[in-house]
Amino acid sequence: MTANQFFHRRRFRVWAVLMLLAGPALPQAQEGNGEENSVAMNVEQLRKQVIELNRDLFVLEEDLLFPASTRFVVFLSVETGEFLALDAVKLKVDDEVVASHLYTDRQVDALCRGGMQRLHMGNLKTGKHEVTVFVDGIGPENRSYRKAATYQLDKDTDTAALEVRIRDRSSDYQPAVELVEWE
Repeated sequence: MTANQFFHRRRFRVWAVLMLLAGPALPQAQEGNGEENSVAMNVEQLRKQVIELNRDLFVLEEDLLFPASTRFVVFLSVETGEFLALDAVKLKVDDEVVASHLYTDRQVDALCRGGMQRLHMGNLKTGKHEVTVFVDGIGPENRSYRKAATYQLDKDTDTAALEVRIRDRSSDYQPAVELVEWE
């Protein structure tokens, strides 16, 4: 059994226990019935412990699957609207497609209002890597638009985080796409 399978089974078990505990509420105890009150309090404490355990398992799973020494994360932000209507994004690392996403109108709206999407999270060995992003959409004058940006990443033993920034560029009325490494 792989670590991923182990954590998914463990998470399902925790979820199942949580659902059993959060199921039908216990009837409200009447005054003077201390036994029912103590059972309700015990169930509530147990439910809180299960929620905490589920959170801890999630953090542990991410640490085991994506250790900090090999972790590589790419985020997407959008500051556009006039010169590009975002349609799709594709991310390549060393000529291998690692992420591809088609956007709905609601997702584009959320990104344009300041949201940020985690486009990819994975493992990457130390050393030099080429990261390329392709952005598709509708550009000025309702024409199909495709823009690419490349970044040469020198991965060390710390977590590497990149941001794909898509912005309106008013100097030439075109959208700009850039990859920026987070410090």
